[in-house]
Amino acid sequence: MTTETVAVSGMTCEHCVASVTEEVSELAGVTDVAVDLVPGGSSSVTVTSARPIDVQALRGAIAEAGYEVVTR
Repeated sequence: MTTETVAVSGMTCEHCVASVTEEVSELAGVTDVAVDLVPGGSSSVTVTSARPIDVQALRGAIAEAGYEVVTR
């Protein structure tokens, strides 16, 4: 199992959480997605996967949901 945590901007509500969770969950090997919502700030998205996480694919899934990974 591997875990990756990224900061995501633009998330403001539980609908945002659901959108990101749905898109990220579709990545191959992902077993869990946990979001620490910080409305108006950088939310943390922690992904657990059975295989190494492709960070570019993770960024793409988050972008597909309408949000952006930011650097801390």
